[in-house]
Amino acid sequence: MAVINFGSINIDHVYHVEHFVRPGETLASTKYSQLLGGKGANQSIALACAGADVKHVGAIHQSDAAFKQTLIRHGVDCQYMACGETPSGHAIIQVTPSGENAIVLFGGANQTITDATVRKALSDTTSADWVLTQNETSSIADILSQAKEKGLKVAFNPAPMSESVKSLPLECVDLLIVNETEAAAITGQDEFEDIISWFKENWKQGEVILTMGKDGVMMLRKSGDIIKVDAFTVDAVDTTAAGDCFIGYFLSAYSNHTDAKQALVRGCAASAIAVTREGAAQSIPQQKEVDRFLAKHAR
Repeated sequence: MAVINFGSINIDHVYHVEHFVRPGETLASTKYSQLLGGKGANQSIALACAGADVKHVGAIHQSDAAFKQTLIRHGVDCQYMACGETPSGHAIIQVTPSGENAIVLFGGANQTITDATVRKALSDTTSADWVLTQNETSSIADILSQAKEKGLKVAFNPAPMSESVKSLPLECVDLLIVNETEAAAITGQDEFEDIISWFKENWKQGEVILTMGKDGVMMLRKSGDIIKVDAFTVDAVDTTAAGDCFIGYFLSAYSNHTDAKQALVRGCAASAIAVTREGAAQSIPQQKEVDRFLAKHAR
């Protein structure tokens, strides 16, 4: 069983600041670093760290080939990752002392995934495979529809959220993973209970995971059951990639038929470790670290 992740690969430019820059303000950064990031790359690394067989489909500029090697060193299969002449996607990330972040994205090579790219990457899949994608690349509609045509399970994390998400073939999605802001945008509801009611009534083709930061996660099953898992209490340093870490660890477990609640707990544990570290991809823990954390914080 493999997870084929059609995902972004960004070069993250991370600036540590006292507060987010205000309109018209020039603010000095206390620290700067250049790192591998992008929701797609982060989720692929989290999947690989969690023990999944993950194939990453994406693109970067040929001068950034070292970042492809970083993915490979983490155990990600990069046979469908292109290195071309289009500038790599990148992100400008502000991080405050409390660990909150604000991000500006440039799509670049992430927008060069085509229908042909999708067909090629899905040509040797099996019925047990999953497809994962986010909202940072081109050809999202093709990814969702072609994966469903091949009978594959589809997980979709529509981040960053945009109005275009509503026009996608969402009926192809088996597992929707959203935060509260994304859930409100998709449902058109503002109140939490109304959001849950909307999904129960209008999202019967699949399951929904709602991530709620410090309040944990909630999963709406096709059976109508709701599973709620609390977040672990830790001292957060940087929340960048926390959601990506959760997705990778959860999906690795869930796609291998782990009990849904156990998979949610494992995802929350991995995410809790990640927020205690700076950066995106490099904050994602290894399996053994998550095992030790869960042994220490047994529930």
